[in-house]
Amino acid sequence: MAQTGEGKAKPSGYDKYINWKLFAVPLVLLILIISMPVPESMLDVGVEYAMGEKYVKEHFSQELFGRPLTELEQWQVQMVRMMNQHVQMSSFSQKAFLARNESWLNRNDIPTNPAHLEKVRERATQIPKDRFESLLVDGHKLQTETLHYEKLSGKEQKQAMQAAFHVKVGVGIVVFVVLCFVTEALPLPMVAFCIGIIAILTGVVTRANVSMLYWSDATWFIMGSLMFATAFVKTGVDRQIAMAMFGRMKNADVKWVSLIIVLVIAPLTMFMSDHALAAMFLPIGILLYTTTVSTSGNEDPELAKMLMITIAMAANLGGSLAPSGAARNIIMMGYTEEMFNLQITFMQWVLYCAPFLLFLMPVTWIVINWRFKPAERDMAKALGVVKSEVAKSGGWTRPQLISLVIFIVMFLGWVTESNIIKDLIGVRLGIGTVAVMGGIAYILAGVVNWRDYQTKVDWGVVWLYAGAIIFGRVLVDTGGAYWIARTLLLITEPLGLGQGLGLLLSGNVITGLMTQLMADGPACAAVGPVTLSMAGIAHPGTAMIPFVAMGTSIASSFAYMLVIGTPPNAIVYASGYLHAKDYLRVGVILWFTNMAGLLFLASVYWRWLGFGSLPMPF
Repeated sequence: MAQTGEGKAKPSGYDKYINWKLFAVPLVLLILIISMPVPESMLDVGVEYAMGEKYVKEHFSQELFGRPLTELEQWQVQMVRMMNQHVQMSSFSQKAFLARNESWLNRNDIPTNPAHLEKVRERATQIPKDRFESLLVDGHKLQTETLHYEKLSGKEQKQAMQAAFHVKVGVGIVVFVVLCFVTEALPLPMVAFCIGIIAILTGVVTRANVSMLYWSDATWFIMGSLMFATAFVKTGVDRQIAMAMFGRMKNADVKWVSLIIVLVIAPLTMFMSDHALAAMFLPIGILLYTTTVSTSGNEDPELAKMLMITIAMAANLGGSLAPSGAARNIIMMGYTEEMFNLQITFMQWVLYCAPFLLFLMPVTWIVINWRFKPAERDMAKALGVVKSEVAKSGGWTRPQLISLVIFIVMFLGWVTESNIIKDLIGVRLGIGTVAVMGGIAYILAGVVNWRDYQTKVDWGVVWLYAGAIIFGRVLVDTGGAYWIARTLLLITEPLGLGQGLGLLLSGNVITGLMTQLMADGPACAAVGPVTLSMAGIAHPGTAMIPFVAMGTSIASSFAYMLVIGTPPNAIVYASGYLHAKDYLRVGVILWFTNMAGLLFLASVYWRWLGFGSLPMPF
């Protein structure tokens, strides 16, 4: 997508050939990890993943009905499966179990009917509360502590060893991907394809399902958002928005331009998709840069990097500070209710989390201006050129208005596709489908043609994020994410981080590291039950549980360091002006400052505010 002031394509990382000296490092480490003997900790995870649910179900079958699972009636099998699902969620509340309905059962793929569900509830109420909850705790201990490799049969040991090997592969892929992204030893879209190849060669996935693992609603969203960005650039909507934002500036120094970008984008991410905002402001950032260098006659890579990073980081800031900002917030609210029958309302989430934006915005702005030092700082001439071009067009043109209307309709589709549209048509579209529908609408309206999409959409970024999707799925499905989280827990516990603020910090750190490797939603889905169960065990019935839920969600937005960490990072990478290591220049610093800020928020503001009638854990 990147262009110079003269309209020539700007060289990017895609023009590089493979650097075998650098590529040898991640490749050799991957081979060493895969070929080494399976560590005991990975074998434990393999046993848990391969055999845990089987033994837990048999345990409940015998304890509740005194018979093997294969001899139970259908409603009894349903009860066993429901209790097993509670164990997988680390939810040990009888009250939460009795609140389960058909919708919950369908989400968890447990067949049911009203008569069977009523029998399950009747049987559950016959069991004393303490006895019922101890059964669930015993099931959890069986899966995570007492079930060992030596207790398995020969066939089961083989299955557990295979599962442990897959854990090892997942960890090996993490090392390979991170080093490839840091060194940029080969074009980054090729890293995405390497993930699938490694997963096939090691038996983690099959050739029949590998292709579908690359494609998801998020991948479609990246593709559709880059399409509407192309339409914005071609029609000049980017110039109109730039004038609305910067046209009245008295001082057009780049530091104030970057401040406006942060102040506009960051609060909007509490209510709008960060993907959409990044794609919407990307052409504006490119316009500001290309116009500046064309008026000065000199290229300034630092200026381009600063503008692109500002857009990405601003889009990463506010998504966790309101439930409407991202799916990960709803995931953690759901976990809190399902595991502990504790509700966090929309307004509670905003009250506790939104003030954190007052810390995030100035810190992000200061760090970006500290780490990037562009030679061209005065953007007044560039804005003057844009202003004159807008004036020549005589206001909003017909193609611009059509482009804007299609975007507004698409945005309304993103907001309503999960409720209003679903109720109207009976089908959940997903924001990715809506984005691609918008891309088609631009074609149908005659705003763009396919050549525009073919030449101006960075298809490498589409595949790059598709690689991030399969990467996250492989990490979760193999148990690699669980092993990493559990290993980090073992490291933090001896440091006194098992209770109070230390527990909150350790959970946030684990989430903040995991979210660098996978999308924020899967990171919360993988780490959320772990961090919440830690809180439930260490501080049952306290405000620690909602605080951990909110902290985990906020920490999952600290995906500042890798291109694949979050869609905004991938979208601005499509500009062609950034290298993977540019994210590290600000990302590492922001990770530590914002992690410290989150701990300060909890220890001061959350502590002062409390949480209803729940006692404080610190």
